[in-house]
Amino acid sequence: MNNTYNERTLALAGIYQACKLVEMIAHQGLADAEAQKTCISSLFVTKPENASAVYGGNQSITDNLHLGLTTLIEQFRTPDKRSIELTRYVIAVLALERKLTKQPYLLELISAGIDKAKSQADHFSPAHENVLASLADLYINTISTLKPRIIVKGEHGHLGNPLNANRVRTLLLAAIRSAILWRQCGGTRWQLLIQRKNILLSAEQCLTNTQSEL
Repeated sequence: MNNTYNERTLALAGIYQACKLVEMIAHQGLADAEAQKTCISSLFVTKPENASAVYGGNQSITDNLHLGLTTLIEQFRTPDKRSIELTRYVIAVLALERKLTKQPYLLELISAGIDKAKSQADHFSPAHENVLASLADLYINTISTLKPRIIVKGEHGHLGNPLNANRVRTLLLAAIRSAILWRQCGGTRWQLLIQRKNILLSAEQCLTNTQSEL
């Protein structure tokens, strides 16, 4: 897999998109359906040729990851307006991904659970309630066993809704998947600190370039 800035930026945008959707659901009770579908579908792409394939391929990437790219750019470009809550989710996801890679048993459980959910998604749809329930249970039985757990804050009325709770857990699982991709593309936490300008420029390029150039 190419370890280019664009590849890493797409994976990072995947993390930001999933975390932004979690934030939106927690506070508003709803979020963009297509953006959610992209995140959920990314879980079922287990042997991609490149990062863009995880999010629908070159021809769809600017639409499918639009929320993630714009959120990444906003967070990096205007620190004074940065969402601390969103930043906390991203940092927690990256930390849990590192712990997960040292737990082969959990990785095997996740792989088997993803295969089961993919069969359901093929029968119903990626965002179907049954698929979300399966993926949420998978998150509870695997990622939630790692410490520290991600604490999602929001409106109790929204988070207390079982379907929303399943959406949040599924999206956090998708964020972990993108974090794994970020590492596979050569991404590190140090880059988030010392290469922010390059990441920002890459995100802007990914958002504005023609689809064929990504």
